[in-house]
Amino acid sequence: MNSLWLPNDFTHPLSVDITDDIHIRPISPDDLDIDMPAVMGNQAMLWDKYGDAWGWPPTTMTAEEDREDLVLHAEDMVENLSFNYAILPSDESRLFGCIYIDPAELEPGSSVEQPAADVSWWVVPDAPQGLAEAVRDFVPKWLESSWPFATVRYPFGELN
Repeated sequence: MNSLWLPNDFTHPLSVDITDDIHIRPISPDDLDIDMPAVMGNQAMLWDKYGDAWGWPPTTMTAEEDREDLVLHAEDMVENLSFNYAILPSDESRLFGCIYIDPAELEPGSSVEQPAADVSWWVVPDAPQGLAEAVRDFVPKWLESSWPFATVRYPFGELN
């Protein structure tokens, strides 16, 4: 792990409100029943965004493969390697999207100030009205107030 990624004593937030009715928290394997429909129900949209870079989500992804991904995300969060936050309603009955926070992939000799993160998110098209905009407003402010990054990049164009 890059020692410049996060301070050794950093503890990631466990639950944060975006609005009165919507919050985020680390995703877990227990979220399979809400993750699978959100991901595969929007597979084409997600592939258009992440397919070239991540090869995800494949059209043939099974529930077991999704669970394996969720296990890896949970393990990475425990070790502060990367973070996947679920965007959820108060009752956590469905998944509205995810926020990803990863170490910035920098070219050798890059002048980006450390620690640096690459951040991305997605919101399902049928989310409550205004949620996509609320997430767009929330994420940069949250990263500035609760995370120790000197540089945050949005390589998938969320802020363009």
